[in-house]
Amino acid sequence: MAYTLVDHNDDFVIVNKHPGITVQRDGDSPGLLELAAAALGYPKLYPVHRLDKATSGLVIMAITEEANRLLSGMFAKHLVQKHYLAISDHKPKKKQGAISGDMEKSRRGSWKLLKTHKNPALTQFFSLSLLPGKRIFLLRPKTGKTHQLRVALKSIGAPILGDIRYGSAGELEDRMYLHAWQLAFEWRNERLSYRSPPESGLLFAGEGYELALSQWQNPEELSWPKR
Repeated sequence: MAYTLVDHNDDFVIVNKHPGITVQRDGDSPGLLELAAAALGYPKLYPVHRLDKATSGLVIMAITEEANRLLSGMFAKHLVQKHYLAISDHKPKKKQGAISGDMEKSRRGSWKLLKTHKNPALTQFFSLSLLPGKRIFLLRPKTGKTHQLRVALKSIGAPILGDIRYGSAGELEDRMYLHAWQLAFEWRNERLSYRSPPESGLLFAGEGYELALSQWQNPEELSWPKR
């Protein structure tokens, strides 16, 4: 199964995307949009935002053109709060903080973080010890650039475990350990908040993982670091 249904109303569908599937068609392989539309009986669904193929977690797909226009505009204006979970097997340069800088295309589809700030990507984060040699991160991207979180963690010396492109394949390669955990936004005069746990990954479980989540139960209320 490519996804788990989280919510379905007249305006949009929210699913927990599993790792290993693209949002849009990949060559001969149907993507999440096509699979969900067929399963739910819609001629098409609109991609409001995207996750990388290896990333799991919450994805919103609009049902109508109006919902697509409104939701896409909210993402473009950074009116949707997003929180991600990630795991690294490297020690970061700092345990919490903000990562900011322009992003530039590098080689072979990769990106790199620059020291300039003309149109910067901004990511805030906390981290906690998970296991010996492993650290779990709570990430809040304030912008929505390609590979932003993967590049941000690499820039502080803690690439995401299983991320072959950015340098941390590691011994445990059952998945790339990045998950879109929570989304929150205003819709039709109501504050909506969705949370969906990872459904795969040996390290997304256990006592250390549960302890970290217990400290991050209300991420919108945390005092996020600004530098």
